[in-house]
Amino acid sequence: MRLLPKDQDWTPYGYLIYLLYYASVPFIVPATAWERAISTGSVAIALPLYFWGYWLRGRRALWVVGAFVVLGSALGHINPAASVFFVYGASYLGKAFEALTAYKYLGGILVLIGVETWLLQWQAFMWIPAVVFTALIGSVVIQQHHSKRLTEKLLRAQEETERMAKMAERERIARDLHDLLGHTLSVIILKSELASRLAEKDPGRAALEIRDVERISREALSQVRSAVRGYRSAGLASELREAQQALETAGVHLEASVSPPELSPLQESVFALSLREAVTNVVRHAQATVCRLSLQQNGAFCEMEIADNGRGGALVEGNGLSGMRQRVEALGGALESDGSRGTRLRIRVPV
Repeated sequence: MRLLPKDQDWTPYGYLIYLLYYASVPFIVPATAWERAISTGSVAIALPLYFWGYWLRGRRALWVVGAFVVLGSALGHINPAASVFFVYGASYLGKAFEALTAYKYLGGILVLIGVETWLLQWQAFMWIPAVVFTALIGSVVIQQHHSKRLTEKLLRAQEETERMAKMAERERIARDLHDLLGHTLSVIILKSELASRLAEKDPGRAALEIRDVERISREALSQVRSAVRGYRSAGLASELREAQQALETAGVHLEASVSPPELSPLQESVFALSLREAVTNVVRHAQATVCRLSLQQNGAFCEMEIADNGRGGALVEGNGLSGMRQRVEALGGALESDGSRGTRLRIRVPV
């Protein structure tokens, strides 16, 4: 049978010396037989209370505080060393309450000692140790538990921060993989289908398309490796070339007007990845024949608009469009969409 919880150190055993002092006083100073018997018997009550208090958590420890205060009040006129019971009671206040409330209860115990001293005419060597050590030990223990709670809160906050950082990183990786591979795999599918249709009619053209598939696959592998190293986009110029090639393969004519202002690497990356996602959606879903792209500065903003003459309709934000919006809003920008006449995406980022 364990007397103390597993997370408790050995120091409570050392504090029992005060209980030994209480039990020995009737045998050191003049005392009657029944006073000695009562003092010895009260030790049998105090010991279980003492160890039980270490197992209690929160406000339940108040039961032990009350029991020790009752013992100190009842036995003070029999054994002047009963002041130790007030000290023991005060030592559990820090466990039971937050610091401010614990100090209020500690003040209540000190007031009770003062009242009993006045009513029962306790001797100085009873009430002075009771007041001094109850206040001292009680305050020290309250501060210890207060510091422990603050440390635990800090650790929980750190754990939550780490958890949120991991979630954000997983979301970032998911967005990057979608942006990097979604567009490229769409182009590979289109070119493979085209090569399959041309295999018998125009073997030379089919071979060219297959070589393009090989080239694009190698570029995709390079992009994934770059993303792992933290470089998620090859830049706007590269994305424009890739967009034109993907649209031409899908039979969509590109009308482009591009004159961007000077952008930071992060801003350029956001525009490049947004362009990639938008073109991928045009190729996959729009059923368009024309795609218009404009990228230019408008006042304090850099604006990019991608519009097509496809089927339009209500836009459902999947992983790609949602990731695009998150990136844009992270830079203080905004993303607008309209599916009434074809599909139009407009991105505005402050520069």
